[in-house]
Order: sequence, then structure tokens, then C-alpha cells
Amino acid sequence: MDNELQLISDGDGLAVIGDPTAVESFLVSEGLLSQSKDLGLHRLSSTLFRATEAVDAGAMIAQGSGRWVQLTQQSAQLIGQHGNALMTSSQSGLSMGVVQGSGGKIQGIVQFAHGPGSFLANPAMLAGAAGIMAQMAMQQAMNEIKDYLDVIDQKVADVLRAQKDAALADMIGVDIVIEEAMTVRGQVGRVSDITWSKVQGTSMTIARTQAYALRQLDALAVKLERNDMADLATTSKAAQQEVVEWLAVLARCFQLQDAIAILELDRVLDSSPAELDHHRLGLKAARQNRLQLIARSTERLLVRMDAAASKANTKVLMHPVASKVVVQSTNQVAAGVVEFNRRLGIENGREAVEARRWIEAAVDTRDRFIDTGAEGVDTAKRFGNEQLVRAKSATDKLSRGVAERVPFFRRGGQKRYKKTEEDD
Repeated sequence: MDNELQLISDGDGLAVIGDPTAVESFLVSEGLLSQSKDLGLHRLSSTLFRATEAVDAGAMIAQGSGRWVQLTQQSAQLIGQHGNALMTSSQSGLSMGVVQGSGGKIQGIVQFAHGPGSFLANPAMLAGAAGIMAQMAMQQAMNEIKDYLDVIDQKVADVLRAQKDAALADMIGVDIVIEEAMTVRGQVGRVSDITWSKVQGTSMTIARTQAYALRQLDALAVKLERNDMADLATTSKAAQQEVVEWLAVLARCFQLQDAIAILELDRVLDSSPAELDHHRLGLKAARQNRLQLIARSTERLLVRMDAAASKANTKVLMHPVASKVVVQSTNQVAAGVVEFNRRLGIENGREAVEARRWIEAAVDTRDRFIDTGAEGVDTAKRFGNEQLVRAKSATDKLSRGVAERVPFFRRGGQKRYKKTEEDD
């Protein structure tokens, strides 16, 4: 292998394979060493190479080193820099190539490595490396979800136990079984027949739980279409906790589905290595479909939240307290949804809807009076001079959560008061 560094990218990560010193120097020069992880190429020697090429392949694995880097903006730039060194395979979807140099410093670019010691020239070795890369990407995604669950301080098991629905109750057992299988895999380094027999029937339970959680989010989205401001304020306030809980269930479902995929790839690598590439691509497509399903549901929820907040802002004069509750609640829930999507790799953008101050609404009302013409001028004067003074006072009182009294005028300028009904 000398100083040739073989690069493989599957769209989720980048593998750098070669002499250990050269690999480390290369990653150091690119500022990626601290982000990289051992690819674990030794796992391939006992499963893939039992034919005449086993000696060459085994020797290459023993002498070589592989490091994996998740595709971030920085590592993607690295691929861009050496893009002319990579060629994409239409069958595997992998981008592959070789950079060549001394001590990790790039001196030139060659299209492919040659000889039996090259991953890129050996379909079985390449498929095995790609399978391990897929597992590492899914493990990284699982860690991201764990971090998300830790941040929101949400114990998914507690949520599941609080439910009476059978699908959610069954998830408790599935959670335990898959966690045990992942623990055994970490200790043994493979997935045995016994381990696989315990987990192979769990996918249906997870899918059923995911569907249930998505339906709950859709139901909350529908409730946000209510016209009554009192109901809307109550619903949006309750949604602050309910949405967090169902997002936590969805996150755990996605995490467990990735765990099953990791176990599946180990199983295929062990039993049918020739099918590994096709299975890897199938799992990737299935994962993308799950992401799209969740994205559509969360997008519907975000759209309804924005509509509820916008509606509340139009009702701020008549329902100042309820309007503020709706806007604040929907913004808090939406922020949680956006963070959830980010953790799962779903990109979306949403700007928080700022609650309109009561005084701003009063100014808008005065301006509308002025726009009505000559008849509206006198009314605007009466409204503008005294209403703005009372609007400022109302704003201060609103901050203390006290219901305010709104002045209105009879013909002839007499003034009296009526109490607003905040939650009509």
C-alpha cells in the first residue's frame, strides 16, 4: 500500500484507508483526526475472505488502517478538494478514489489503486467496508438522538409506561431486547443466530408505535385549527408538553430502527456477504422513507402552529392574554419540533412569530380609522389621544397577568368601560 490513501464516501461519511501513519498524517493535515473513528477493518478478515485471495486480503487488512469521518461541512469540503480523485459507482453509489503522497502530504492523484491489496479493486472488500461505514453512520445518528433525549430531559420509558395502548406497551419490551442485542454485539463483535432470533420480529412493533405517535401529532395539529380563542389557548398550552412526549417516542423509535439496521448488516455480512451491498442500499432507502414520513407530519404541525400564532396576533385587542399564550406556546413547541428534525437530519426553517404588543395593535386600529376618510378623522383623534395612553397602561398590566378594561365611546364623546372577555 505504501503511501496510497484510498478514499471511500457513501454520502454519509468518508473512509480513509492506507498505511496507519499516512492515514493519521493526512487527517491531521486536514484537521479531521479528532473527528475520526477507527473503521474496524479487522472485522472483515474472518467473514469475507475464505478463498484463495484470503492471504493477500488478510495481509492488507493487517498492515493497513482505516478511519471514518462523518460528513460534515468540513469533511465535505475535503471531498470537494479531491473531487477529481473520486469516481462514483452507479451500482454501489459509492464515490471512490486514491490520493498519493509521502508522509500524508498529497503529491499527486491517481484514479484507482491496483493489485489484490486494494479495497477499490476488490468488490467483496469494498462492499464490506461500505457496510461498516453504513453502520458507523447509523451509530452516529443514534448518538445524536440520545443527546437530543438527554437535552429535553425526557424519559421515553416513562412515557411508554404511562400509556395504555398496546403498541406503546409492547415498545418497552422491544426496547429492552434490542438494547441487550447491541450490548452482546459490542462484546462479541458479531450477531449470532441466537441474538438475531431475539430481535428479528421487533420491527413491526416499532413501526406500529411510530404510526401511533405520528397520528397523535396529526390530531394535535387539527386541534390548532379551532376558531374559539379560549380553546385555542388551552390547546396550544397543552401541546407544549404533549408534543415533546410524542417527539420523544418518535426519536426512540427511529433510534431502535437504526439499531436493528446495524444488527441486520452484521447478520448479512456473516451469512450472505455477496448480498451486503444490495442490503445496505435497501436499508438506506427505507431509512430515507421513514425520514420523509416524519418530515411530512412535523411540517403539517408547524404550518398549523404558524397559522394559530398569526390568528392570535389578529385577535390581540379583544383577547390580549389568550393571544399572548397562543403565540408563546406555539413558538416554544415549534422550536422543539425544529430541533427534533435537526437531530434526525431533516432540514427545515421556521422563524418565530413575535407576539404583537397590545399598543402596536392599538396604533394599527387608529391608523385604520384614519384611512376611512373624513368621517374617520374625528374618531381617530378621540381614539388616538386617549387610547394610546390607556394602551401603554394596559401593556404594563398585561405583564403582570391582570385582565384589563378597554375604553370605548358613545356618540357625543361620553366614555364608559366594559370588561373584556379574554377567552370568548
